[in-house]
Amino acid sequence: MYTTLLTSLENSIFTITINRPDKLNALNKDVFADLNKALDEVYSHPDIRSVIITGSGPKAFVAGADISEFSGLTVEASKALAKAGQDTFFRIENAPKPIVACVNGFALGGGCELAMSCHFRIAADNAKFGQPEVNLGLIPGYGGTQRLVQLIGKGRAMELLMSAGMLDAATALQYGLVNYVVPQEELLTKARTILDLINTKAPIAVGKCIEAANAVFDETKNGYEVEVAAFGHCFGTEDMKEGTTAFLEKRKAVFTGK
Repeated sequence: MYTTLLTSLENSIFTITINRPDKLNALNKDVFADLNKALDEVYSHPDIRSVIITGSGPKAFVAGADISEFSGLTVEASKALAKAGQDTFFRIENAPKPIVACVNGFALGGGCELAMSCHFRIAADNAKFGQPEVNLGLIPGYGGTQRLVQLIGKGRAMELLMSAGMLDAATALQYGLVNYVVPQEELLTKARTILDLINTKAPIAVGKCIEAANAVFDETKNGYEVEVAAFGHCFGTEDMKEGTTAFLEKRKAVFTGK
């Protein structure tokens, strides 16, 4: 089904592995096409409750965009390329199911942007993050200038964007770019442990947490109004009735996503 991805579904966790190890999993048009097909599955498949995105091999999550595809692009074509990449990453950011990046090495350029579009990030101890586009006479085009500021603050983001510097895993943790740093062999286990816990919660409520938290950074929305609407929506669900009843009856709730 996919030419550039490996996928698996186990215990309601859908794992997407970008599989171009000879190119350090660089993003090209085929990867984006496959990612969008995989996201179609994420959005529509009821058995998928949460998602891991990672890269194949021990060296790279995604080491950047495939620069060979930039050759000969016009100004308008380059804008369309950036817009298409942003649209894919918006689908990740706004997915109603948790998507976690497991960063198993270099996350540079488009790879850093992909990781930042996920709901949170876990890094292997060999991970490196950076936006080195100024080395090519470019800037990030897939949302990196925006999400890096949101995640680590303007001053630190400005320095990284303009210097093309890299953050090691420990510094990324200190800056709040990642939630955890673990040995590489424990990376997927850590993510699955967290997602197994999240998957026991009410799916609709989890999705509404994502929607409301994302509204903080959307200037077209009032986040408090989004929260009120989402709170009210949850009140109309069977899961809310089950959750409150289970709490009062001192038993574990069984959520169905209805």
